[in-house]
Parts: sequence; structure tokens; C-alpha cells
Amino acid sequence: MIDTARVLTIGMVAGELSGDTLGADLIREIKKIHPNVKFIGIGGPQMQAEGLTSLYPLERLSLFGLFEVLGRLPELFKIRDGLIETFEKEKIDLFIGVDAPDFNLRVSKQLKEKNIKTVQYVSPSVWAWRQGRVVGIRAAVDMVLCILPFEVDFYTKHDVNAVFVGHPLARTLPLNHQVADGKRVLGIDVNKTTVGILPGSRSSEVAQVGGILLESAARLLKKFPHLHFMIPAANGARLAQIKDLVAEQTTEVQKAIQILEPEEKGALAGSTGRRVMAASDVVMLASGTAALEALLLGRPMVVVGRVHWLTYLFVRWMIKIPYLSLPNILAGHMVSPELIQSRATVDNVVTEMTPLLADQTFSTGAWKTQHDELCSIHTRLQSENVSSAAAAVLSLLEEKNDAVV
Repeated sequence: MIDTARVLTIGMVAGELSGDTLGADLIREIKKIHPNVKFIGIGGPQMQAEGLTSLYPLERLSLFGLFEVLGRLPELFKIRDGLIETFEKEKIDLFIGVDAPDFNLRVSKQLKEKNIKTVQYVSPSVWAWRQGRVVGIRAAVDMVLCILPFEVDFYTKHDVNAVFVGHPLARTLPLNHQVADGKRVLGIDVNKTTVGILPGSRSSEVAQVGGILLESAARLLKKFPHLHFMIPAANGARLAQIKDLVAEQTTEVQKAIQILEPEEKGALAGSTGRRVMAASDVVMLASGTAALEALLLGRPMVVVGRVHWLTYLFVRWMIKIPYLSLPNILAGHMVSPELIQSRATVDNVVTEMTPLLADQTFSTGAWKTQHDELCSIHTRLQSENVSSAAAAVLSLLEEKNDAVV
């Protein structure tokens, strides 16, 4: 047992807003079990609101793609070394890397070599591509917290300690989340057909797919003149970037687009994208973790993904699965259209979006087929045998204490 009167110091690093959401939830749960704990590392507004002292801006780690990262390597090395130095000085009891595996696993490896317990929260997609990375993961961490149920079996086969903890939103978001409720929260007419556009939280994501999604919106507006579009801005930098892209559209298109500014503080921090999806009848989004949130909200979607051509050339031969978006991976077949790299064109986005908007009662056809499948996956995720992430993490410190005794 851990002495709850003793102050624990936990290092945590999240690399993007989705990780900030997961990290904040984990901090809350840990504090329920062990109130005497302080957190230091890197996190966004949600983790900071829960008490994390962030040593660097989360935005500095928010990178996407292998070749896109190269120009930032000196800065990333400096941040990594600064974190490790601070963690040693603070004598942290445990390190938790939240997503961002390319950065966090390197930090974990160095800390584990110094006999500090390490955890990776959210498995890298090692089961999908570059499976040889599992050897490095085993060397770097004492535990992997998995948000997808099938991941534990993969790690067990490779002698890695893994626990299925699910995604907190799978438990907290209701099945069949009503879009009318989401619209009322944002003050939108419940009868207005709304399309959410989520170009991503990273600069490189917005640069790669933002223009495609906005051009698609312009084309869809010609087919469905009464559409209302909403775009969430993840932070101030993305707000400026999105405004620049919207300014390139015609006045008519600009009038149909509502940009939702980011919530920087308090309980709503980091939830801007989720609130947009909750208020949308259909979503078109950048490939990534937003697709999982759209799934849990039951929002039919079209997924668009583009990376630097060299990144794609490097990874495409290593991919071991037929799908890249989480709804399709979890279903084992195509549920939500995914348009990746050369298929990520305005023509293709419009083609896939049109049947989802064809019945504007949103009760039949392609919309209902996808919606029902998404809700079925959500039901399955809720029913899986989910362990407490906080209890799993703290159990490592119990092991450490037992070893000392």
C-alpha cells in the first residue's frame, strides 16, 4: 500500500490537446486515490487547471509526420534534456507520457534507466505499422495504458505489461448523444443543418487538409445552400491560421462559416472541437484522435488525411492494417469514408459527404447506416472490461515500495 500521507511527485507530458484531455482526467482520478500529489511536466490548459506545473508550452510538442519534425529536432532535444534534468532534481516518483510516443518514449527510456517507474498512456499504433518498435517500448516503460481493447493482446504476446483502461469519454458521453442538445449549447437553430469542419490541432495538419476541407465546404454549399459550417480553433495560433484560410473563400462561403474560438481556461478548455462535433449533423475532419470523439458522439464523418509526401513514402510500406481511422479499425471494416493522401481531394470529399447530407431529416440512408454502426462500436467500448487508469498507475508505486521493504 502507498502511504497516502506522503507527497508524491509525478512527471507528465502531453503532446497535443487530445492528450491534454486524457491527462487532465487521469490527474483527477489519481488525486481521488492519493490527494497528496503534485504534477510537473508539459500539459495544456486542462492539465494545468488540475494542478500540473507546465515547464514548456504544449504547442512546442504538437508536431505531425516524420519529416515535418526534422527542422525542430534541436528544440525537441533541448526540451527533452530540460525535462529530464528537472525530473531528477524534483525526484519524481513516476513518469507518465500521454500519447506523443516519439517524444515520450525517449524520455521514459532515460528515466527508467535511473530506476524511475514509467508509463505510456495511449499506445503507439505499433500494431498497425513498425511492429518492431515493441522492443523499444518494452525497454522504455513499465506499463502501457491502452485505450483500445485489442491492444492488450498484442502487448501480452510481446511480454509488455499492458492494461486496458479505455477512453474516459467512452464512459462519460451518452449513447445516441442528441445533436439538438449540442446545438442549443452553442445557440444554433436546431433545425439548421450543421457541418463540423475539424482540420486538426497542429499547424502542419491545418496546412495539409484545411484548404481541402474549406474548398469542399464551398462546393457543398452550392448543392445544399442552407448549410451552416462550424470550425473549432484549438488555440490562438490555429485561430489565426484558420481565419487566414477562411479569408480566401468567397463572401458567401465566409457567411456560412462560424469559427469557434478556443476556450483557454476552466472546465471547457480543450473541448472546443468536441462541442462543435456535438452540435454537428455531419463532420469532416483530419485523420487522428478527433475521429474517436466523433465516433463516441455518434456523428457520421468523412476522414481526410495528408502528410508530407516523404513521410507517406516512408511509412506506407510498413502499414499492416487496411484502415487508418479508428472507427474503421475498431469495426474491422469501412464504416466512415477515409480519404488518405492522393485520395484526399475536394472531389472525393464532396462525393462522400453528399449521401450523408442527402436526407436532411438524418433518419435514413447513408447517415443512419453510419450512425448506427458508430453507436454499436461505442456500446462495445462501454461494455469491455475496463480497468482504472489511476489505480493501474499507482500500483507501480506499490510494487516499488514492496521492493524496498
